[in-house]
Amino acid sequence: MSSGLSAVDLFCGAGGLSHGFLHEGITINAGIDLDPTCRFPFTLNNLSEFIESDISDISSAQISSLYPKGDIKILAGCAPCQPFSTYKQRKGGPQDKRWDLLYRFAELIEGCLPEIVTMENVPRVVKHGVFLDFLRCLHTCKYHVTYDIVESCKYGVPQSRNRVVLLASRMGPIDLGSGIEDSSLWPTVRSTIGCLPMLNGGTCDPDDRLHTAQRLTEINLRRIRASKPGGTWRDWPSELRSPCHQKATGNNYVSVYGRMEWDKPAPTITTQFNNYGSGRFGHPEQDRAISLREAAMLQSFPREYQFVQEDDPVSIRTLAKLIGNAVPVTLGSAIAKSIKNHVSAIPA
Repeated sequence: MSSGLSAVDLFCGAGGLSHGFLHEGITINAGIDLDPTCRFPFTLNNLSEFIESDISDISSAQISSLYPKGDIKILAGCAPCQPFSTYKQRKGGPQDKRWDLLYRFAELIEGCLPEIVTMENVPRVVKHGVFLDFLRCLHTCKYHVTYDIVESCKYGVPQSRNRVVLLASRMGPIDLGSGIEDSSLWPTVRSTIGCLPMLNGGTCDPDDRLHTAQRLTEINLRRIRASKPGGTWRDWPSELRSPCHQKATGNNYVSVYGRMEWDKPAPTITTQFNNYGSGRFGHPEQDRAISLREAAMLQSFPREYQFVQEDDPVSIRTLAKLIGNAVPVTLGSAIAKSIKNHVSAIPA
């Protein structure tokens, strides 16, 4: 049965945003994504239809047909952030065809005119012309628009993750709630994953196949044993340091080969969290990178969230991509609450 508020989730991935919406009682009519590995986690955990498709092949009429008659329509479109990342800019990002996805999202909005639109992306998106064009489209279509760069910790996500959150409504002014300003109340690594069993790199918890971590090479095992929570590779003896870090050009790249700190939020979880050398992804105590399950929980997925069917193999690389690319569930819940508050304030 319909709740009166229903959503279609473009670029739905493994279902982080949708799961947050579902938690707040908003019906998820469908998730759309080009990646077939999203089908199982999205459908099982969100009780919704998954449409495997490039959104360039989806029409506005098809999107409109997914909403029950009379419902307030929400269209979410968290387009892949890679074209707007700092790394992508160094690699000539404007040539990336994924920039076109935001234009396609705007076209779908123009075609079906949902009452409410939301988008989440990396902060650098606001510096690009495609974002300004997206805003012009929304204003032309008579939307009230707000957007801001938010710290996800304030909304219950146990990691430092700055993201642009945009909300737009044809029903009146709308904004995202302010969240929790007192950082002492933010969730931490300890409060989130401290309950999980100990694990060695290259092994798997017999009771949870997702609680598995990549095996470290011998040199990286020596490095993590020399690492302090919150420290850097500068804490290591010189013989453990990478050659690139011994050059002047690499001396400032300290946000790699690090351990997390128990009593602080985690660093931003990326698609490379399984690789100890790609960021501060070392476990605070155990000599390994964080596991798939730990990363999912730091992305605020419930511990019981399923990502693979029981008989399917667990691919660390594939699932790291799904987990790292997801919108954190509790950020999705905060967006959903803001939408519900907005709608309830509209006079009948």
